[in-house]
Amino acid sequence: MEAKNVLFILSDQHRWDAAGCYGHPVVQTPHLDSLAARGARFANAYTNSPICVPVRAALATGRYVHQIGYWDNGMAYDGRVPSWGHRLREQGFRVDSIGKLHFRGAEYDNGFSESIDPLYVVEGQGDVLGCIRDNPPLRQGRPGIENAGPGQSTYLDYDKSNADQGIQWLQRHQQDEQPWALFLSLVCPHPPYISPPDCFELYPVDEIPLAPLWQREEWTSHANLDYTRHFCGFAEPFDEATVRKFTAAYYGACTYLDRQIGRVLESLRENGLEEDTRIIYTSDHGENLGTRGMFGKMTLYEESSAVPLIMAGPDVPQGKVVNTPVSLVDCFPTLVEAVGAELTAADENLPGESLWNIAQEDDRERTVFGEYHAVGSRHASYMLCDGHYKYVHHVGEKDQLFDLARDPLEQHDLVDDPACGTIIEGFEKELRHMLDPEAVDAQAKVDQQRRVEEVGGVKAVLQRGAFQNSPVPGEKPAFRQFN
Repeated sequence: MEAKNVLFILSDQHRWDAAGCYGHPVVQTPHLDSLAARGARFANAYTNSPICVPVRAALATGRYVHQIGYWDNGMAYDGRVPSWGHRLREQGFRVDSIGKLHFRGAEYDNGFSESIDPLYVVEGQGDVLGCIRDNPPLRQGRPGIENAGPGQSTYLDYDKSNADQGIQWLQRHQQDEQPWALFLSLVCPHPPYISPPDCFELYPVDEIPLAPLWQREEWTSHANLDYTRHFCGFAEPFDEATVRKFTAAYYGACTYLDRQIGRVLESLRENGLEEDTRIIYTSDHGENLGTRGMFGKMTLYEESSAVPLIMAGPDVPQGKVVNTPVSLVDCFPTLVEAVGAELTAADENLPGESLWNIAQEDDRERTVFGEYHAVGSRHASYMLCDGHYKYVHHVGEKDQLFDLARDPLEQHDLVDDPACGTIIEGFEKELRHMLDPEAVDAQAKVDQQRRVEEVGGVKAVLQRGAFQNSPVPGEKPAFRQFN
């Protein structure tokens, strides 16, 4: 594979099907659609943990959350485990970042040659409140849904600035002789659920299709899901008008995101870099969008755990749909290979594979893995998905099995179906070969308790409180304290 530049674009909380190229009937994402048409679209791509900080650590290191111990949004990546950026930089390649990192801070070696306008976790600590797993205070997610709509936010401004910075960066490096890697990390369509008015107007609230299973009588029930709904304040349903306005705002933010990506891709063309640059687009996790009465992320259902993933450029098949299951830990070997760097002996046990190879191959069987140990959960949950079946093991709760081929909305749990006994046994054996579910759950809680003590104990964490969203650089967080 010939060494080329790589432009890695990451968004935040982009639901896998909220794009035209993924078949959505109304969401307008013409630039992503065009990228997919001239490249490969992965139909079964997954996050390794459906919450920002842990999955960004997994994405950086190419290792699962339980292997690296960045369990939740209060335990951010600090360079302790080498990243793909470290691997490129130590071999002499320029690897820069623009935008959201959600790492611990600038004083740590995050693996980049330069980080431009980075967004780190709040005060270098993040959401330590989420590390309280035993009788934590409940969160109030309802205002964010009720206040969704058209307007302006610092996140919208930040993404425009990030795109501007990306355009300027490409102009500065158009003549570089050695391949480079640019990590452009955008925050949309992450909450606040605010859309620019012109994008909001593209989605008439009385006409747009709503997410499936949004009505209470359609909600699926499981002890783990019921607890998370209660924890977030979603146990009572929202009225249809609120859900419609929220949905239009989210779709509008997706279109706004697409416009910023389009500006950067146009700059790539204008600077004569298109033929020498491989492009990857994906998101850190999905968005429930009201499905099953949930909003945000935090679940291992498709709406939260599946992500869009598109690749284009030299050596990428054009117009191909790849059905082989993949996950974000595959990005580490992919990025190393793209620029002509090499994996080292320390990378021999990485769980991921190069996406360039997977894109060129025929579809094949493959199982991907995800896990959740963070805010809104009592115990760990683990997901194994092979593209046909999804198995979810909940510590202390009943397991789940879904036939995604026949039941893509995951409405019919097959865990008690005698005909599926062999399938369940196979998945559980595979999971326990990877890890000890109960021991990992216990370790996460010990580490989280230690993290709480590091910042002064439970009382201090409660007094500090929770914030709704990580502020952009220069913006102060707004805390809500707990007694």
